[in-house]
Amino acid sequence: MTMPLLIEPLNLLQQADVSRKIANGKLKMETKRIFGQYMTPASIASFMASLFPAVSEKKVHILDPGAGVGSLTSAFIEHLCANRSGYQIDVEACEIDPEMHPYLAKNLDLGKITREKRGSSLTWRISNEDFITDASSRFLSAKGLWPENIKKFTHCIMNPPYKKISSSSCHRQSLHAVGIETVNLYSAFAALALLLLRDSGYLVAIIPRSFCNGPYYRPFREFILKHSAIRRIHLFESRNKAFKDDKVLQENIIIALEKRGQQGDVVVSTSTDDTFWDISIRQYAFRQIVRDKDKELFIHIPTSTESDFSNSAEVFGHTLSDMGIQVSTGPVVDFRMKEYLRDMPETETVPLLYPCHFREQSLRWPIEGGRKPNAIVSNSDTQKWLYPNGFYTVVRRFSSKEEKRRIIASVINPAVFGKAEQIGIENHLNVFHHNRKPLTETLAKGLAIFLNSTAVDDNFRRFSGHTQVNATDLKLMKYPSQKNLIELGKWAMAHGNLTQNMIDEKMERISE
Repeated sequence: MTMPLLIEPLNLLQQADVSRKIANGKLKMETKRIFGQYMTPASIASFMASLFPAVSEKKVHILDPGAGVGSLTSAFIEHLCANRSGYQIDVEACEIDPEMHPYLAKNLDLGKITREKRGSSLTWRISNEDFITDASSRFLSAKGLWPENIKKFTHCIMNPPYKKISSSSCHRQSLHAVGIETVNLYSAFAALALLLLRDSGYLVAIIPRSFCNGPYYRPFREFILKHSAIRRIHLFESRNKAFKDDKVLQENIIIALEKRGQQGDVVVSTSTDDTFWDISIRQYAFRQIVRDKDKELFIHIPTSTESDFSNSAEVFGHTLSDMGIQVSTGPVVDFRMKEYLRDMPETETVPLLYPCHFREQSLRWPIEGGRKPNAIVSNSDTQKWLYPNGFYTVVRRFSSKEEKRRIIASVINPAVFGKAEQIGIENHLNVFHHNRKPLTETLAKGLAIFLNSTAVDDNFRRFSGHTQVNATDLKLMKYPSQKNLIELGKWAMAHGNLTQNMIDEKMERISE
């Protein structure tokens, strides 16, 4: 006699993940683009749910903005009720895409049934309103920004949509009306969720790392630091693994915030991917996450216990403005100046430099048969885009997604261009200069040595998840004194070709 095969029933999160895969397979790419939809895999949902502290209160009010099929809410309910019963759980799931509603309702119903069987109760409702306009209107319809009659939540778990907000959009106007200034849907969702939380309420969100630096997200950083305490940050070391089913290459973090919490140390964890098999967990003082006196409020994510040389104010406490140095994006935008570009040097042209002209410590120009032009016409129309020929330090604005280094610096050597009086620097390079004039040779080379050190690259990665290196980022960094930079330049000139080990060892001696 053949015994029947016993199949263990799926738990709430597993069932939600089945729904996610089915729904994801039916979604059109255009729909994903419109809504900025990237649904959360079960492994990430479960990990996010585990970041909430133990819940002592019986009444739990959960907010899930951009709920999708309900994976995150399912994970949180499973985590909440794993070892305890008697909870009265209320869920508000916000999902604007009607295609998701049948899956979401099915999973919330399953949650209701399973909780009742295990001694807890669950009530839920699905809101199909636009979360930004709806949440904003809740405050606008009341008399004050913090009215007592607005429903507040104890917990929020979210994977918000990723999409830029137009400056003229109704979203921007709604956000401005409630005191939120930001440029992307994900940061808008997070800010509104904080407003909707009770004091001591917890928000756990998976969001792009892009908010950690840059001028556009400064108001958002100021907002979350004003209204909450950072408790936990998790970083995925591989860019393409968190949402691999959707081929998302954005670098994402998971962040846990406590509404109006007292800021203390921050727990930072890392893993290669969403399996969390190699998770590493460390604790850092808050001043290592947000620097003292940093007006830009950059959020650093340290990933090792190695010393952070940028904290050495005595040696690395200088700004570019202290030294009379500026850094700018290369002014030649080639697609706007096509009529003036030439494949090779001609009469009435001057050299034009792209990132491809720089390889390690050498400058190669011109490149015959290359894909980029080597020259630009010098006339009255192009003069304002040109620099005097001379020594400059340049940094590539873009690195490939998995390149080992983010900051890659080189030196422009005027001798390569013979008698050329001017040069053009293309927009994919950042250039260090002195009032649009050249630097001294020793200073240019010293800057390049400093920027090419492993310590600088590691520190840059602490606050930047971009493959792009902006001029603003370079401007806000701390540097050695001009005297030390010149000494680095002299050392580089005396030693010729330098290895990475030589550069790093020299930097260590400076920081001692």
